[in-house]
Amino acid sequence: MPGPPARDTRSLLLKGAGLVAIAVVSGLLWFLIRHDSTPEEPVAQPPAQNTGQFQFTQVAGPEKTTDCAAKSYGKTHDFFQDNPCQSLVRALYTTESGGAKALVSVVVVGMPDSAKAKALKALTEKDGTGNVTDLVKDKTFAGKGTPSVSGSDAAYASKVEGTNTTIVLADFYAQHTDETLLKKIAADALRLSADLKG
Repeated sequence: MPGPPARDTRSLLLKGAGLVAIAVVSGLLWFLIRHDSTPEEPVAQPPAQNTGQFQFTQVAGPEKTTDCAAKSYGKTHDFFQDNPCQSLVRALYTTESGGAKALVSVVVVGMPDSAKAKALKALTEKDGTGNVTDLVKDKTFAGKGTPSVSGSDAAYASKVEGTNTTIVLADFYAQHTDETLLKKIAADALRLSADLKG
């Protein structure tokens, strides 16, 4: 009887080498997948008007210019003549709370440096110094019963981020009065600058 066939050593070695190569390639692919160095795609952020205490609806703007002196009045106009801005974006929003509807002006002023941005904020915080002309005051936006957001009953809020000064003015429709609520609306609307700076 013939004995068992001789093992083909060369064939076994080639098969073994092939399996090792497959294992190495698989391992490398797994490592690359787990440690992908390419940056992740940025996640789209929701518009700022949907992320705070109040829900804001944009009704006018954004209006953009680089001539802040032409779009301001009072001492604020004088300030811009001596300290020209680099950009100005203006918009109007509405919001409702407890049956009360408010109109909100948001302006973002880009200044050459943070010192001038802070100086603008300090100026507009004072009474009787004028302001940036909102879209109601310059008659860009008009409608029946539109409140004057630059009137004496309006709420004011402002902030500085780097070289940008954000100024908010808000007032109620239908001569509604609630000073505390209006101040909260104005303060919350400061975040809307995130939608206007781009």
